[in-house]
Amino acid sequence: MILPALTLVATPIGNLGDLSPRAAEALTAAELWFVEDSRVSSRLAVHLGIKRPMRLVTDYTDDTTLQRYVSELATTHAALVTDGGAPGVSDPGARLCDLCHTAGLAVDAVPGPSAVIDALMLSGFYAQRFAFLGFLGRKHGSMVSDLTEFAGSPLTLVLFESPHRFRALLAAAGEALGPRRYALCRELTKLHQQVYRSALPTLPADTEVPAKGEVTVVIEGLRRPTGGSNPS
Repeated sequence: MILPALTLVATPIGNLGDLSPRAAEALTAAELWFVEDSRVSSRLAVHLGIKRPMRLVTDYTDDTTLQRYVSELATTHAALVTDGGAPGVSDPGARLCDLCHTAGLAVDAVPGPSAVIDALMLSGFYAQRFAFLGFLGRKHGSMVSDLTEFAGSPLTLVLFESPHRFRALLAAAGEALGPRRYALCRELTKLHQQVYRSALPTLPADTEVPAKGEVTVVIEGLRRPTGGSNPS
């Protein structure tokens, strides 16, 4: 079998038991790993019982370095992983993937765990149609501006935020969207996983949702009245 130059491999978002056999096979077959954080990826390598050279691909990786990586991939089969979940989705590795396509190199992907889909499932909200917004800007005005365009939208929104800033995000969402149900999905698949549901503009107390661990925020889309009744 001819291996592609680059294989994007989705990795566990917390529980290493979620690594699929096909993902393990792809990571083992790769001669080189492109990673977001070598410390995180090293734990994955230990779990697999292998060692692989690693190259960093972060928001700070310059174009010259990426082009050098692409040249290396002309003769090397590599895997691209992020710190957890799907590489290339709200992840700087998308730039390397794009350059490989442009250079005519073969690219493949192994699907797997996703914080976006996991949080949507756990939220219990109707999500036939949804929008993933990743990380918004850090300033309140910027967050309100980005969210305001969804004020009249039925799309359920999924966002990432740090444990110390999710309340600021919820405050901006309350201002931009009005009353909406939301779910905070914290430490997904890990020992201390938590799903907290409430409604904007109410914010959780520190005792209800501690500022620890990674947080995926799900905000329900605008619910349309049916049969002449008001949405509840």
